[in-house]
Amino acid sequence: MAKTKDPRPSWDDYFMEIAQVVAKRSNCLRRHVGAVIMKDNHILSAGYNGTPRGVRNCFDGGCPRCAGTVKSGANLEECLCVHAEQNAICQAAYYGHAIAGGTIYITLSPCLTCAKLIINSGVREVVYDGDYSFLDAVKKMFKAAGVKYRKFKRSKTK
Repeated sequence: MAKTKDPRPSWDDYFMEIAQVVAKRSNCLRRHVGAVIMKDNHILSAGYNGTPRGVRNCFDGGCPRCAGTVKSGANLEECLCVHAEQNAICQAAYYGHAIAGGTIYITLSPCLTCAKLIINSGVREVVYDGDYSFLDAVKKMFKAAGVKYRKFKRSKTK
């Protein structure tokens, strides 16, 4: 009997598509980013970028930097928003989910601060979609820490 082709999305497509949906919950005025942490093909946590819990949403004026006219990448110390990766890691801790050994799917490449948190949380692989200033320092740090990273490639079966 001939084996039929599996019509379902690949695991990579599946988790990245979920991260893209998670990004739609972002309350940041500048950029919508989503992250999903999984292990053994099971979702452990998800996060999107925006203001911290209990702080007025970015789109409601909660973050003065995002509401202003500052250029992208400038005055980052004034931004109140939490990155999607940070929120996914925090959500896992908040709800008691161990993410060590997991994989994080992110709609944009991680910044240096998020890379440090990813490493120290025990996540072993990073799959990112878009490039957002993916620094050589981040790549070197991932390599030194034994964290694999790769750019997402959509399956050709879609």
